[in-house]
Amino acid sequence: MQGKQPLFSFGVISDVQYADIPDGRSYLGVPRYYRHSMLVLQRAVTNWNNQGTKLKFAVNLGDIVDGYCPKEDSLNAVEKVVSEFEKFNGCVHHMIGNHCLYNLPRKDLLPLLKIPTLDGSAYYDFSPTPEYRFVVLDGYDISAIGWPHDHPKTLQALKFLQDKNPNTDKNSPAGLVGLERRFLKFNGGISQGQLKWLDEILQDATHKKQKVVVCCHLPLDPGASSKTALCWNYDEVMEIIHRYDCVKVCLAGHDHKGGHSIDSHGVHHRVLEAALECPPGSDAFGYVDVYDDRLCLLGMDRMCSTEMVFNS
Repeated sequence: MQGKQPLFSFGVISDVQYADIPDGRSYLGVPRYYRHSMLVLQRAVTNWNNQGTKLKFAVNLGDIVDGYCPKEDSLNAVEKVVSEFEKFNGCVHHMIGNHCLYNLPRKDLLPLLKIPTLDGSAYYDFSPTPEYRFVVLDGYDISAIGWPHDHPKTLQALKFLQDKNPNTDKNSPAGLVGLERRFLKFNGGISQGQLKWLDEILQDATHKKQKVVVCCHLPLDPGASSKTALCWNYDEVMEIIHRYDCVKVCLAGHDHKGGHSIDSHGVHHRVLEAALECPPGSDAFGYVDVYDDRLCLLGMDRMCSTEMVFNS
């Protein structure tokens, strides 16, 4: 797209998972750099600001503080990461991930992230230009983490896991086969109320001839993600998205290695590489140039650059 000006551009980063603790490993043995991830974020914000007025906003795909952060430090750690994001010379749109909810309940987390909320849910939409609409989904709307223990959505999630996952440890996929491996406690689901809202938003976007970018911490396509990282009811979400032609790209985090797929309806799914897993001196962030017929992700270092051309 050399020589062609984008309609607008925005910054992207995911899975910072900062904690003031020594480096560790994931349950799969992948190294995690809890303190260094803050430096990755700082370099991201500096990079975005160095673009001048080019970037209209930034999107954080979730998980800003790690679950291993000592609970007495949770509030301070979240505030520390948010203050780094606030050094960006534009608006940052956040979404919640499981690690955010390990640290703070929704009622405390959402105001810190300035997420607009209705009854504690964290889904919303915004339109940076008349041609485009961004839809931010709450992947932990139905979840065993984040809501009060006796909340109907907690109870619904616990019953769901009891029915779908026979293991005592509901974060274990042992014995689960294929796509069943997504039925884990560290994932979550989209409520019926949120699905109805999504359908109405996509109807409205179609009426306004807007192109839509869907953002969710949890991936929505098995082609772009490990099966253990998928949204519980990704199939219901995609059934609604596929009713319309307006959704062009779905962005996600959560599955730290990253991924890209194009589904059966031509929708691009781009799962972003995690800032947390960058060894010292390396990076994973980028920015996206938005055109009328494609999104171009320009990734830094471990974040792969990706051109996402829409179906005509």
